[in-house]
Amino acid sequence: MSIPHANPGEIVNVRSLGAALATTATRTLVKTKTIEVIRMVVPAGKEIPTHKAKGDITVQCLEGKIAFTACGKTHELEAGQLLYLPTGEPHSLRGIENGSLLLTIVLPSQ
Repeated sequence: MSIPHANPGEIVNVRSLGAALATTATRTLVKTKTIEVIRMVVPAGKEIPTHKAKGDITVQCLEGKIAFTACGKTHELEAGQLLYLPTGEPHSLRGIENGSLLLTIVLPSQ
């Protein structure tokens, strides 16, 4: 069974999960040939090792606090903050507090 994604024109709730954060999984919200939008849940202590994205990305912290390392610096992203990275920029992250991110990847044309 495939995971449902938002349909064109459909409203998607990206508000804080609050108490539901601990039981919510990471989920792709939108996926097309040119863009992917993911709500990423990052529990405190979870680390995602250094990797690269296939396109330009924005990472918006929706809740909690996430240590995000890129461009030779580590930033503590908190709710309401957004970070942009160009295609192929190595980055890693670690949950400082339970948190969630809205990750948008702009995929290159094929």
